[in-house]
Amino acid sequence: MDEFNEIFVQFFAVFGTLLFFIACIYLFYLVTKALKKYTVSQQIRKEKAEKSKTLGEVLKNHRIECKMTQEKYDQSTRFSRFIWY
Repeated sequence: MDEFNEIFVQFFAVFGTLLFFIACIYLFYLVTKALKKYTVSQQIRKEKAEKSKTLGEVLKNHRIECKMTQEKYDQSTRFSRFIWY
């Protein structure tokens, strides 16, 4: 009976160690999967940040792309500076 208990304890010690390593491998798999998803979503987060700009930022970026001063941009869009303040 003593021999049986010893084998029983050794079996569960090996089983527990194996279970621990499997859990560690699964955790590593989940972390790498999450990191991969995070790095791929960087472009999406960048697009989302661009969409959430204010009207003033959008107008300023458009004016800079057109290489116009504020006065010329106001004249071309028929807006006055005083409307924005």
